[in-house]
Amino acid sequence: MTDWVDVAPLDEFGPGARTIVDVDGAEVAVFNIDGQIYAIEDVCSHDAECLLCEQAEGEVEGFEIICPRHGARFDIRTGKALTAPAYEDIASLPTRVEADMVQVRDDRWD
Repeated sequence: MTDWVDVAPLDEFGPGARTIVDVDGAEVAVFNIDGQIYAIEDVCSHDAECLLCEQAEGEVEGFEIICPRHGARFDIRTGKALTAPAYEDIASLPTRVEADMVQVRDDRWD
């Protein structure tokens, strides 16, 4: 089982915050939307490129992230692919706040 990975102190990761963290070699995009923390794999299932990394900077609208290359949309809460050209979902990862620290864990292989 993967350990929980620290993202940021909660008081530094307020609503609207988003960042990328490495979780066991996988890039994970972490978001604070209206005070709720969500994490998804940072990869578009259409072209296997990042959604939020420095080179991409995908836009966030509500609970959706938009791939900056071809416009595919994913639900940040679930990883569900919402529009073409992406038809496959991406991983959604568990998050928590422990001792005022935002954390994420990759449990896909547990």
